[in-house]
Amino acid sequence: MRRLFPVTDETAAPAPAAGEWSLAELAAAYAYPQAAAEGRRPWLRANMVATLDGAAQHEGRSQPISSAADMRIFGTLRALADVVVVGAETVRQEGYRPARARAEFAAAREAAGQGPAPAIAVVTAGLDLDFSLPLFTSPLVPTLILTGAAAEPDRVAAAERAGAWVVVAGDGAGVDPARAVRALAELGHTRLLTEGGPRLLGQLVAAGVLDELCLTVSPMLTAGDAQRIAGGPAVRVPQRFALASMLEEDGFLFTRYHRA
Repeated sequence: MRRLFPVTDETAAPAPAAGEWSLAELAAAYAYPQAAAEGRRPWLRANMVATLDGAAQHEGRSQPISSAADMRIFGTLRALADVVVVGAETVRQEGYRPARARAEFAAAREAAGQGPAPAIAVVTAGLDLDFSLPLFTSPLVPTLILTGAAAEPDRVAAAERAGAWVVVAGDGAGVDPARAVRALAELGHTRLLTEGGPRLLGQLVAAGVLDELCLTVSPMLTAGDAQRIAGGPAVRVPQRFALASMLEEDGFLFTRYHRA
């Protein structure tokens, strides 16, 4: 792993500067802003991977275009977060399980006042989910369901029987992204992470609530008609983000952009 940006004396250094970064080094590189860490305001970051030709998935999953270093960063970002926000379709396609406790991060999470693992918050209008899955029956911290006030009462009851916490974040059947961010912050979750999928990320972008994008650029080409990292209606005016950092390993670029 080597740092390409911001430019430092190490950036141009030869092989001795390379090698696998420790989890502590990755955690420092991806630390949340102080305001979010202190609970003074929520900060929503997204973590996504895309190929050189823009595909966010291959055959419906992101794993084939990922790498070992990408998964280390994936795990680190989860370990830093209070809650992981994910769309219901991604839960179904990727076979989401509860976030696990990581011994390497246990002391840091305890010092930060966080639980043993981040909660998973599923964004869903219809609650069309299998509540017998471990995500709902055996998480370390209860899974959250973000839905609208008009959600089907029977499905809400099924979610609650499975142990999930249902959070209303919209007046109709759907979820208002800005209201969802506020609702999570009111629960004490200010270090927010979303892993998509593309439809959810598109909604967050359109609502203007995304603060940061951590994008892994995979040195692969897939062609086909796979989705981009964000889908849905286009925003009226493109939103400008600024490059905050860039790491590289084995041809994969690990970029981090903040709202400009």
